[in-house]
Amino acid sequence: MVDWKLFASTFAAIFVAEIGDKTQLATLSLASGGSSRWVVFAGAALALVATSALAVLGGEALTRVVPVVWLRRAAGVAFLVLGVLFLLSRPENG
Repeated sequence: MVDWKLFASTFAAIFVAEIGDKTQLATLSLASGGSSRWVVFAGAALALVATSALAVLGGEALTRVVPVVWLRRAAGVAFLVLGVLFLLSRPENG
């Protein structure tokens, strides 16, 4: 049975995270200069599927060694640290 709530939350999180990132900008650039937008779409889609598969396999393997609660805590701390570093960083040209 499909867990539709998990499916929807995963889709929403990845969709929002991918909007405007370097992968999307690279795909946009390739599509604008290429002769076949469908080939660019297929290549980009396959690449995202492959990296997602690696993440799922890695996450599954990691949860066999580390409890999920600690993985979530570590991810939360990592996001907080990166956010603080981002806020404290000064622009190179300003």
